Amino acid sequence: MKIIFYISDFVIPLTIFYIVGFGLLMKRPVYDDFVKGAKEGAKTVAGIMPTLVGLMVGVGVLRASGFLDALAGFLGQWTENLGFPSQLLPIALIKLFSSSAATGLALDIFSQYGPDSHLGMITSIMLSCTETVFYTISIYFMSVKIKKTRYALPGALLATFTGIVMSIILGQYL
Repeated sequence: MKIIFYISDFVIPLTIFYIVGFGLLMKRPVYDDFVKGAKEGAKTVAGIMPTLVGLMVGVGVLRASGFLDALAGFLGQWTENLGFPSQLLPIALIKLFSSSAATGLALDIFSQYGPDSHLGMITSIMLSCTETVFYTISIYFMSVKIKKTRYALPGALLATFTGIVMSIILGQYL
């Protein structure tokens, strides 16, 4: 096990030395290529920043306003009958937009019910097998200037729904 710790200490420096060495071997201007890539990255970040800010503000407003709790209380009547705990509804909805906000809600579940509880297990599995669909689509599609998502959104929502259903099924056996 100690060998893994030693190897992990050297992976990033060795990767950097490999990239720089390979660039020098190929007679590339390594620093100039790095600066050019950093400029392109900064342009991409500047282009997607309004989307990021909008998503973060929207999730913060939903969470702070109590809307998520009210929605969970309202829809909880039906989701409980389907085997989906109403306490997990806010996490399932917020995960579509923000993974960090969903993690914050998961920490609330862990502190209230415990990470090894039935709800804690389902929460952990759900966060692992779902995606931040709207965040990912907005960031990636905006960065490459794709206007029509075609089947990407329905496919991603279906995959996320499948992940939620499977987390509940798997949570029953843990």
